Amino acid sequence: MFPKYNVIVVGAGHAGCEAAVAAANMGSKVLLITMNMNTIAQMSCNPAMGGVAKGQIVREVDALGGYSGIVTDYSMVQFRMLNMSKGPAMWSPRAQNDRMMFAAKWRQMLEAHPNIDFWQETVPGLVVKNGVCKGVVTSLGLEIESDAVVLTNGTFLNGIIHIGEKQFGGGRAGEKAATGITEQLIGFGFESGRMKTGTPPRIDGRSLDYSKMEVQDGDVKIGKFSYTETPTITKQLPCHVTYTSEEVHDTLKEGFDRSPMFNGRIQGLGPRYCPSIEDKINRFADKDRHQLFVEPEGWDTCEIYVNGFSSSLPEDVQYKALRKVAGFENMKMFRPGYAIEYDYFPPTQLDMNLETKLIKNLFFAGQINGTTGYEEAACQGLMAGLNAHLAVHDKEPFIIKRSDAYIGVLIDDLVNKGTNEPYRMFTSRAEYRILLRQDNADIRLTPLAYELGMQGLESRMERVESKKQNAVKIERYFDETSVDPDLINPLLDTIDSSPLKQKIKARSILGRPNIGIKEMRSVLSDIDDYLVDYDEETITIAEISMKYEGYIRKEQEMVDKMDRLESVRLADHLDYKSLKSLSFEAREKLHQIKPRTIGQASRISGVSPSDISVLLVHVGR
Repeated sequence: MFPKYNVIVVGAGHAGCEAAVAAANMGSKVLLITMNMNTIAQMSCNPAMGGVAKGQIVREVDALGGYSGIVTDYSMVQFRMLNMSKGPAMWSPRAQNDRMMFAAKWRQMLEAHPNIDFWQETVPGLVVKNGVCKGVVTSLGLEIESDAVVLTNGTFLNGIIHIGEKQFGGGRAGEKAATGITEQLIGFGFESGRMKTGTPPRIDGRSLDYSKMEVQDGDVKIGKFSYTETPTITKQLPCHVTYTSEEVHDTLKEGFDRSPMFNGRIQGLGPRYCPSIEDKINRFADKDRHQLFVEPEGWDTCEIYVNGFSSSLPEDVQYKALRKVAGFENMKMFRPGYAIEYDYFPPTQLDMNLETKLIKNLFFAGQINGTTGYEEAACQGLMAGLNAHLAVHDKEPFIIKRSDAYIGVLIDDLVNKGTNEPYRMFTSRAEYRILLRQDNADIRLTPLAYELGMQGLESRMERVESKKQNAVKIERYFDETSVDPDLINPLLDTIDSSPLKQKIKARSILGRPNIGIKEMRSVLSDIDDYLVDYDEETITIAEISMKYEGYIRKEQEMVDKMDRLESVRLADHLDYKSLKSLSFEAREKLHQIKPRTIGQASRISGVSPSDISVLLVHVGR
């Protein structure tokens, strides 16, 4: 009934879709299995992509040939570039999306791919022979053969939904949980755990009074996520902001005795940085209000997502409390919020290519690894799909360094440090963030994917080379162009910057605080005339390179030092337990994770600098 596939992907959420596309674009024949073809790439929680650090990840996925950025651009209803008041390392694109358009565009792109087949069914088990994954077994008892399998089960593994004192099996509202795989993997020796996440109520937007809320419009200058020729939207939907109050908090507290979070029914840890409303009230008792973002679900629906009101309290308590929020006095609810508890597998059981250590050619991606967020899932899916293809073709794994991408930071953190709570990406997790900006993801990563053999990147590479050459030309112009004091001093006076006494190069002016190319263009027509032929992103890259060259050089020096440690390989069979000079914790952690390099060993929690010195001596360095 089925041919043999190179790669089978189980689950069609954000991780599964990117895994299927990545393997298929590398040339593998892929089968994407989902329990419901109508929920492919569904935005299970908020209808948005990007945000702080997450926006950088979406651009990195796009630069590597993934589809999340393209789909986001096609389904966007609002765009904002966050943190523009801070330095460029912090700038993060975020899009509000049409939930239905997002899923429909993903499905359309997947179905258009000749290397991807589909099958609608649950997968309760894997086919494993002699320690190698050879396929899957479906709930109908069908055995489908493949060279590799990527598991992207999301919140479905033994998922339990909690609403107040009610609980029932499910991986998402209206969808059943997946069983069998956890039990089988535990039988193979895997360690598993439980995590929890939640979602807010969905509201009828026709019942809200927006005049009582703050309007949050999109940027006047609308950006994009993809480096390809995706459309730029010409109109945007507004979001709104309102607040809880002490009265709302008191109403919510009435249901705390029936909360599964507080009476012990939920055992899994929830996301630290996206807590439920009852958790926020409990943890931040000094706060008399919390911000709520009222987000539209799309162009053609009145459904509203209440970002900031995630809850597992009884539905009557949620309803009563929300009606006391400004603008929600006559609110009608589509469905209550709920918490969901599910199985995950601590990611220290993976190699850096996301392949499991216990079973060859079996890969994990997404929430099964303990992460939270569409973007975190998507980038893992892409990397797992790529590496599954490489593994079955006996090629070296594709591993992105921390200095190359946020994707590298995320995977390195997961594999070397593990996580016991849902992992979310932040700019603060990246030590090289001035190098890992959202504007240069294509320059950093597209050449890597192109060299790897990813299909369809020829035109992207041409754009990357053109962008790099044009940025150099712009820098050269600023190096060679002198600025007359009479022209620039009035501008310098407005920003309290010391006036010029003689001509200096334009590049020197950019080194000053509070002045950039935009300000210089307003007073220097020569610069404006020269830059007319260059697009804004290329100009931005050149400006950042000039303005922050000292910081960039310093970070690059740090990268070069770390690369020297990354080049020192550690033998796979090294017996760490016999190295008595190592601390006891280091011996345990190194034995468990089995790092490939000294650099990787240095980032393992519990391994100290003195332990690294012992390893360097042991390998003759």
